[in-house]
Amino acid sequence: MHAIYQFVSGPLVWASFTVFVVGSLYRLVTMIAISRRKDAQVLEYMSFYYGLRSILHWSVPFMSVNMRRRPVMTVVAFAFHVCLLAAPVFLLAHLVMLDTAFGISWPALPEGAADAMTLVVVAACVFFLVRRILAREVRFVTRTSDYVLLGIAAAPFVTGFLAYHQLLDYRLMLVLHILTGEAMLVAIPFTRLSHMIFAPFTRAYIGSEFGAVRHARDW
Repeated sequence: MHAIYQFVSGPLVWASFTVFVVGSLYRLVTMIAISRRKDAQVLEYMSFYYGLRSILHWSVPFMSVNMRRRPVMTVVAFAFHVCLLAAPVFLLAHLVMLDTAFGISWPALPEGAADAMTLVVVAACVFFLVRRILAREVRFVTRTSDYVLLGIAAAPFVTGFLAYHQLLDYRLMLVLHILTGEAMLVAIPFTRLSHMIFAPFTRAYIGSEFGAVRHARDW
């Protein structure tokens, strides 16, 4: 198990980050090229003002009609995204490893807060799963890949929680936590998880189209 841990926490981490960075750049260049080929007119109207206006508007809960119509979904979605991003970035254990490897760090979340945010992510994934199964309009557009992505998003948090509290086999949970985190990192550029990176670009694109071309609001 020690050799496996050394491998997944060493070379595999570098490989995962490489795929993540190169894959993200590739997707970004591809997205720009497709936009130029299929919708060049709108690109000419790309507006910093309308793009930023749209991003800020959609970054605040209940600012759009769709959010107000689905208050439970809005609360769960915002809590999920905030905790999904903040918990790993400000987790003390991750920052200790970052400091050891590169000598850089920043303030960490209290362990209790990070633990609670982990549970929020897991609970939100369960909510999204039940919604995909029970809500007819959501089930109609759900594919198998959507369930797989939910599992990919939840797995690092479930295994991290089990490892932190030393439930089940600690070393096995730690290795699974690292592996599932790396799987999520690799999946981001090539799946619908890519909206974690590209959402500001697509939102700015839509906001510019509505604001500068249609002279309308996109919320």
